[in-house]
Amino acid sequence: MKIIMISLDTLRASRLSGYGYTKPTSPHMDRIAAQGVLFERAYAADIPTEVAHTGIFTGKVGLTTGVVSHGSELAHLPKSVPWLPTMLRSAGFTTSAVDNLYQLKEWFARGYRYYTNSVGGNRWIDGVTVNELAFPWIEAHREENFFLFLHYWDAHTPYLPPADYVPEFYDSGSDPYDPANRSMERAYNHPAYPFFKHHHYDLVGPVTDSAYYNALYDAEIRYLDDRLKELDDHLAKLGIAEDTLLILFGDHGESLTEHDIYWDHCGLYEPTVHVPLIMRWPGRIPSGKRVHGLVQQVDLLPTVLESTRQELPSHLNLAPLEDPIGLDGKSLWPAIRGEAEGTAEKIFLSECAWQAARAIRTPRYKFIRTYDAGPFTRPPRELYDLIADPGENDNLANQLPELADQFEQEIGEWVSSKLGGREDPMMRQLAEAGLPFRRRIEQILSASGMSWDEWQRDPRRERFDQAASSCH
Repeated sequence: MKIIMISLDTLRASRLSGYGYTKPTSPHMDRIAAQGVLFERAYAADIPTEVAHTGIFTGKVGLTTGVVSHGSELAHLPKSVPWLPTMLRSAGFTTSAVDNLYQLKEWFARGYRYYTNSVGGNRWIDGVTVNELAFPWIEAHREENFFLFLHYWDAHTPYLPPADYVPEFYDSGSDPYDPANRSMERAYNHPAYPFFKHHHYDLVGPVTDSAYYNALYDAEIRYLDDRLKELDDHLAKLGIAEDTLLILFGDHGESLTEHDIYWDHCGLYEPTVHVPLIMRWPGRIPSGKRVHGLVQQVDLLPTVLESTRQELPSHLNLAPLEDPIGLDGKSLWPAIRGEAEGTAEKIFLSECAWQAARAIRTPRYKFIRTYDAGPFTRPPRELYDLIADPGENDNLANQLPELADQFEQEIGEWVSSKLGGREDPMMRQLAEAGLPFRRRIEQILSASGMSWDEWQRDPRRERFDQAASSCH
């Protein structure tokens, strides 16, 4: 038995053709979905990258593990917490990863016999590099039972796709640098600009057309899709595609100017928390299956464990794995078999990086409670009817106060049930260290001789650029 789990970093579900997008960003991912199952409403309960992956490999949400933030020095995951690669290695799988999350936190390397750091090259982590590192390993271990984790970052900022991928997604008659186009002004004069200037804008160039950035994101997805086709072709060439449980997931999505978020993954709105999830296992997962109900990333661990308990030939010499106690996720297999709509009637969402907020997502409504808006302007409570308002533009919190009150109470009860008397790690983060990305902006501003409050009063691009140039 072979299991390949693939994290497609920063991949937004609604930007894939299989999820209704009209541009050809994902022909091969669509093909994989046609050969297996696509989950229409899969959610990242904790965002962004660090907390999302911690949840995936523990089957537990951030409130259970205590890991709720990204880039926080307060975060710690005890070695006693069951960890998917460790469990699979103990069951007889050869475990391997091509990944770089170890550079964020040490626990991401736990359980692997082989861990290959993918950082390097002009594009930081290129899908070509991931494949070049993974293919020889797969070939060398193709006769073994293995678990392989691959982490592709192509859809993450900075969007720097090969030039020949862009024309398919950007109007040939448009000029991305047209000085008359003012559509980038809100992004360039946003309080978060000092961060994105260095990490994104300066690398892409003096773009004036925001539609060009969206086209670059689409081009990155198509580039990623081609790398996944190369991987699939390699599995077929080695004759192991039929024996492989393949799992594709987005760790979080991406906001492309919605809700005052410019090409980043914060905010508990659909662009960032609704992620793709596709599985294929020939002969075991029916082709062309679509699951309509709500599911979440922490469901992946119990799903993989149940896969090891299915009837497998005795010559594989694998020990079936039982679920650890205290999981927040539930196996996706009942939904795959058509015995359930999904795994949850509602999903609780959380973030504590750019902003600190919690939310509830039901089949109809989204309620968001913001505790610290960071560099953004947010009302403390937001309520959206996602059926009538899928873009989450009409905040009903003041019009439906009783419903908002009910959802806020549910969040409080859920938090209490998960903590069991322990300190709330989100509130501890805010009290002791603040929001990690606000701290990063403060450091950038300080190096340019400017304070946070001074910048917030007048966040114009020209002011920061002038201050930064005079300090360097």
